[in-house]
Amino acid sequence: MSSSTEDADLGGAEFSNTNLSGASFLDVCLAGARFVDVSLIGARFEDVALKGATIHNANCMDVSIEQARYDGMRIDGILVTELLRVYRESHPET
Repeated sequence: MSSSTEDADLGGAEFSNTNLSGASFLDVCLAGARFVDVSLIGARFEDVALKGATIHNANCMDVSIEQARYDGMRIDGILVTELLRVYRESHPET
């Protein structure tokens, strides 16, 4: 089944036990959205603003982040820019 929604205002909506697999989100505002017990296996994020987002209790196995800004980003309280600096200093060939 295929359907399309354009120019819709679903602010404050709640989706529970909903299958959105294969859905495309183009030019969508999810500011302040809350995702709990959500599967994003195989999802692709492109041109996404995650500024101020918090990811808690997540399975990040095999996640790849490329061409991203890391200013102020922390993993377990450690600045990612600092982790990358230390790594690059000890692995100058990469």
